[in-house]
Amino acid sequence: MSKQNKNLVGCCGIYCGLCTKYQSKAPSRCIGCRLGKQHDWCSIYRCCRKKKVITCIECTEYPCERYIRFRKWGGELYGSKAAEENLEKIKELGLEKWLEEQRQRQALFEGLLQNYNEGRSMSFYCKTCTRMSIELINEAVEEAKKKLVSEKVEKSDIKSKVKILKSILKDICLSSNVNMG
Repeated sequence: MSKQNKNLVGCCGIYCGLCTKYQSKAPSRCIGCRLGKQHDWCSIYRCCRKKKVITCIECTEYPCERYIRFRKWGGELYGSKAAEENLEKIKELGLEKWLEEQRQRQALFEGLLQNYNEGRSMSFYCKTCTRMSIELINEAVEEAKKKLVSEKVEKSDIKSKVKILKSILKDICLSSNVNMG
């Protein structure tokens, strides 16, 4: 695993490349869970570092009280159980395969930000790329492209592009029972 990829694996199961703080262009941008001292405040991070594990799923005490408290506090970004689901997926697939999927999701997220962001959609796309399957996201983007052509939406009309894509994504979530909460 490359060092860059390892730096994007949050001890708690969050993948930093799909986080709005990591993707931000602001000076307060986060550089990932494993770089610098900005995460020394995180008890999950400190615990994993002390036990020399990459994620909580490797710990014999998982799920501990510390992790359960974190889920109540930090689960908002991805939905209430997404970090836990990621840890279970890491256990099932192994870290390398899970990371490959996360890299694909990150590429989709960055594409959505580049092509369909009016400045207020980052959190929505973060949840979308975290919760929806890669196939469904690609399906939505293709459907949006077709609709943009059929409705003759100008490439520079970002608000219309966003409105169309978000509508399609929301419809797919509903019809596929994808929980975005």
